[in-house]
Amino acid sequence: MRAQLDHRQLYRLPWSLPDNSISWLEPTAACNLACFGCYRENEPRSHKSLEQIDYELDVFTRLRTADGISIAGGDPLCHPEIADIIANIESRGIKPILNTNGMALTPDLLRELKKAGLWGLTLHIDSKQNRPKWKNKSEVEHCDLRLEYAEMIAEVGGLSCSFNSTVYEDTLPEVPDLVAWAQKHIDIVNVMVFITFRVGMVGGDFEYYAGGETVELDTVYATNELGRYDIQSTDVLGAVQERFPDFKPCAYLNGTERPDSFKWLLSARIGTRDRIFGYVGPKFMELAQTTHHFRHGKYPAYANPRALRRGRSMMLLSPLDRGVRGAAGSWLQTLLTQPRTALGRAHLQSIMMIQPVDLLPDGRQDMCDSCPDQTVWHDRLVWSCRLEEPMVYGDFLRTRRRAAEQETH
Repeated sequence: MRAQLDHRQLYRLPWSLPDNSISWLEPTAACNLACFGCYRENEPRSHKSLEQIDYELDVFTRLRTADGISIAGGDPLCHPEIADIIANIESRGIKPILNTNGMALTPDLLRELKKAGLWGLTLHIDSKQNRPKWKNKSEVEHCDLRLEYAEMIAEVGGLSCSFNSTVYEDTLPEVPDLVAWAQKHIDIVNVMVFITFRVGMVGGDFEYYAGGETVELDTVYATNELGRYDIQSTDVLGAVQERFPDFKPCAYLNGTERPDSFKWLLSARIGTRDRIFGYVGPKFMELAQTTHHFRHGKYPAYANPRALRRGRSMMLLSPLDRGVRGAAGSWLQTLLTQPRTALGRAHLQSIMMIQPVDLLPDGRQDMCDSCPDQTVWHDRLVWSCRLEEPMVYGDFLRTRRRAAEQETH
């Protein structure tokens, strides 16, 4: 069931191309896994030098104000100088966030990276990754693996802990189970991200152009073997709301072609392992974004885990936000009937649903407007999720419906 939303009732996140919460650094294209749905070609000998990385960081700081930098790839833990990369980012006053599958992560390495300045981790774990010992395991079964990493991060302490997974047609029904699992570990899991599966621009009704030249799309994003590739963020939301009717988003990013599309759909909830008191509303998120920007000149990327433990203090904002007001009322009711539960530490946890590029019927490409995951290519800020196109064809692909199809529409 696809959820119905009115974008005018949500807070449109204020990020822009030059003033954003995040930037995206790829120090290597090497990876130790082969995941379905990955848009990056695995290149084992692709490690960038520290000098090249330093130059790309200079481009970011010149063109884009960001609170955090996602260090991705490939898998960045494959880079032999990852600690130096983290230290470079931290020295610039930017939060280094490691995006990794976790295969190479150990407690000792994690402590070393924290010492270098690591702020947090986003671990990509899903059932289509062909992990050794985890093949043919469901998304729910993979929660055992997620918990191993969450407990490792909590043991080291002081680091943001996030998980993301790609949502496929056959794994969509399991998303509510992952949301429920996240609540059970709300004290050590700060963020859950669900990214809907895409194969980019694919389909026989379109022609593809790189610059003014036509190209055959046979080497980039050219597979549809995993079922639907048009899953929307509202499909994910609908699946969650079927099980948790009170689940509510508060903020979004729209598309470049459709102002009422939901490319990034954000929810934030206040609760404990045993109970969710409520979901913050758009005014809370607006206040969080604008206050941070007023104080620091940047929109916030990842919050400090210590701040996320102050869920009860956040309820003091009840006069300003309807969602927080509802959470505070639920907490007061719990205080009367289950005082031990209500007086425990409450946490703020974010749930994000991301919908990548959509190819519209007339050939327009609906990207994420104000995309946070911009990376550097030839001194330009470009979409990281489509970097294979300029790497292979020299430019981003343009699409249009074939002439015969245009005549019938």
